[in-house]
Amino acid sequence: MTHLKITGMTCDSCAVHVKEALEKVPGVQSAVVSYPKGTAQLVTEPGTSLDVLTAAVARLGYKTMLADAPPRERRNGLLDKALGWLGGGDKHGGDGGGLRIAVIGSGGAAMAAAITAAEHGAKVTVIERGIIGGTCVNIGCVPSKIMIRAAHFAHARKVSPFDAGITATTPQINRKLLLAQQQGRVEELRVAKYEAIIAGNPNITLLRGEAGFRDAQTLTVKLSGGGEQIVAFDRALIATGARPAIPPIPGLKDTPYWTSTEALASDTIPPRLLVIGSSIVAAELAQAYSRLGSQVTIVARSTLFFREAPLIGAALGRVFADEGIAILRQTQTRQVSHVNGEFVLETSAGTLRGDALLIATGRAPNTEALNLEAIGVKTARGGVIAVNEQLQTSVPHIYAAGDCTDLPQFVYVAAAAGSRAAGNMTGLEATLDLRSMPAVVFTDPQVATVGLSEAEAHLKGIETDSRTLTLDNVPRALANFDTRGFIKLVAEAGSGRLLGVQAVAPEAGELIQTAALAIHHRMTVADLGAQLFPYLTMVEGLKLAAQTFSKDVKQLSCCAG
Repeated sequence: MTHLKITGMTCDSCAVHVKEALEKVPGVQSAVVSYPKGTAQLVTEPGTSLDVLTAAVARLGYKTMLADAPPRERRNGLLDKALGWLGGGDKHGGDGGGLRIAVIGSGGAAMAAAITAAEHGAKVTVIERGIIGGTCVNIGCVPSKIMIRAAHFAHARKVSPFDAGITATTPQINRKLLLAQQQGRVEELRVAKYEAIIAGNPNITLLRGEAGFRDAQTLTVKLSGGGEQIVAFDRALIATGARPAIPPIPGLKDTPYWTSTEALASDTIPPRLLVIGSSIVAAELAQAYSRLGSQVTIVARSTLFFREAPLIGAALGRVFADEGIAILRQTQTRQVSHVNGEFVLETSAGTLRGDALLIATGRAPNTEALNLEAIGVKTARGGVIAVNEQLQTSVPHIYAAGDCTDLPQFVYVAAAAGSRAAGNMTGLEATLDLRSMPAVVFTDPQVATVGLSEAEAHLKGIETDSRTLTLDNVPRALANFDTRGFIKLVAEAGSGRLLGVQAVAPEAGELIQTAALAIHHRMTVADLGAQLFPYLTMVEGLKLAAQTFSKDVKQLSCCAG
């Protein structure tokens, strides 16, 4: 029996990962790992290498030594290497002990990085100039999805496919109470997932203020309470996020327009809402406000979701039209004014009037105050920071993650990038693989995509074979009396390897991860079509869509394999 001491574990899940790593080492018959005790008990074959055991644990970011190892000061040479802490303070060996890491920001990327770096023994200073938690929990993902869900129930009470047997009713909307419920949940999550974690981790220090680089090894922080503080670091992560981008429309800056921040915090429902924009935020909030009682007009410079496969914008456009949302496509806004409490938009389609105006035309990085040019961090496209596969900027010991970079602007991408950046800062090797990254738009029906569209595949020189399955072929949709939308599969011609999936469907966000896993594991459409899918689920639509490559699914029984 071999007894090891392990430090750096922070939960029972860590112990599970250590156990799995140790049991993969040749010669290890079994391992019992305890997070509370910080120990591992191993049954090993004679001659099992201690170096291999310590290396296996170190790759996870933890340190290990024999439970009965002699004191460090009495060890030296090869014995020290075999029995001591792997890495011994080497900042490039997977042990962040002694490293000083500055993290600028406190959102998804920043928190993932801070927690990971602290787990690896680094001393982390998190610097935040505003509210803890960043965009997602405070003014983005969480409040928007709560509002969207409330709007869904309002709409379902007013109209549903079952109105013949269930009396429809016009709901009374009290936006003030809905907003209080929404913000209450936001505050709960901010405290539990951000503030409490920072406060409870001795390796993380929170500094409130605005940071700028003094040089490549120090930051100057203008403290929120007044004064300045210098923060020296060995590594730094820029995770300052982004803010709504405001187009240079004449007259706009002099009006009380909304961005998504104000739209989510409003305690009133405007009778008439104008929306400039045509992508995710514009579509989600336009539909939510429409369902809560606003008359909504979307002003799109191109088409709805013009960056996506054309089927997506067309399908969602039909849904919006059925719900009374007006969409003005290929329309330029030339002038905005606000007169007597009313917005007036002069557009290429004529004059529009509304009680509120939402600007949802993209996001801009929060990098202006960082003094990046002084230390050689290269930016492009209005301040966006370019990063390599290891999340390094053009200055190797300074990393960046999240919406201030050229990575896709999704919080789960930001968090994954933050944790990998922290691993790389503390001596590990990690990259961010976005080839099977799923994306979801929380309209109703939802929009979900992963992998390549036909157009994207062709740009890469890949010949494709594609099929589109309308939802009137999916039993779950038929049972729901809701066949709006489609599922499209894009495969490589010849091999049949799945390249991409686009879906417009109720709960499309729940089915897209299955498609992501299929792409990640290089499955063919034949492989996908041969899998077992539970009957009367929307994800079964993936199987049916895959079967259309070789069968006419209209000729199959409802649950045919």
